Amino acid sequence: MLTSTRSTNMPGLPGVALTSLLIVGAIALGACLGHAVPSGGQWLGDQLDYTLLALIGLLFFGVRFGALLQAVGNLRFLLVALVTNFTVIPLIGYGVASLFLSDRPLLMVGLVIYFMSPCTDWFLGFTRLAGGNVALGATLMPLNMILQLLLYPLYLALFTQQTVQVEAGVMGDTLLHWFLLPFVIAVALHQVVRKALNKARFEQVLALADVIVPWVIALLVLQIFAGNIAVIMEHRVEFAWVLLAVFTFFVATFLIGEGISRLFRLPFPDHALLTMTIAARNAPLMLAVTMAVLPDQPLIYAALVIGMLVEFPHLTVLRRVLLALRQRNAGLPSAARGPSST
Repeated sequence: MLTSTRSTNMPGLPGVALTSLLIVGAIALGACLGHAVPSGGQWLGDQLDYTLLALIGLLFFGVRFGALLQAVGNLRFLLVALVTNFTVIPLIGYGVASLFLSDRPLLMVGLVIYFMSPCTDWFLGFTRLAGGNVALGATLMPLNMILQLLLYPLYLALFTQQTVQVEAGVMGDTLLHWFLLPFVIAVALHQVVRKALNKARFEQVLALADVIVPWVIALLVLQIFAGNIAVIMEHRVEFAWVLLAVFTFFVATFLIGEGISRLFRLPFPDHALLTMTIAARNAPLMLAVTMAVLPDQPLIYAALVIGMLVEFPHLTVLRRVLLALRQRNAGLPSAARGPSST
């Protein structure tokens, strides 16, 4: 998920509230427009490509690849986090989606896509609020983005059970034109702007991009629901299973984070970072990728949107749980507590 994590104040909570309200409002407004004025809803749905390109460009523009320079001194944690995020969590996500939605294949595909891709920005704000290792988390951001884009075709082939089929050539061409070229342009623009402005002004530009992202996501959600409300409403009862599956996934990721943190005796800041990075998912980017690779699949998109909406309150609760665990552990004798988290 995306929000501003560059402020030195308390990042995350305003972005959560704003994005949650925007998405709920976009769903309601899009559904109403699509139902009351079907032709208008269809027109909005037809403009999705422009919104997708804007979202993709903003997401890539805001990534700081310079953080990769910090990776060398943290290889142990990074290996643990990346293996967990890109092997353990996708398998857990596939298992959860299969358990609840095996007879609802399109919704299952949407959830599998949502579950398989770790967040590239949003989790860092919550990591800071939970007292986690923000500097190390910054190193994860570009790694998460690069790996999830590279692995997307493989995951789609492994986990969709032939529900949706995309030829390798078509997927390669789509990823090239929709993501590789925008990626190169956005990163080049990032570097040009960084060199043209002083550090303070450049940070302001990045913060502005972060502020714009939730509004673009909301517009995309509005267009999805406006253009496809009839299909989505036909399956509205089934979305209760989507909510239950997402809740189960979040419980499972928390337990996995606790187990791995204990196994590797991670100090609390790294423990909090691991918990947040395996809980937060990258719904905006995955929504954009999926809409480009799998066009005209509103149920898949709707499952992704629901996962994104439920995630916000979950991360807020998770932050409180981590702080409570830290406070409890602070009262234990050092031998029982394990490595110091200071």
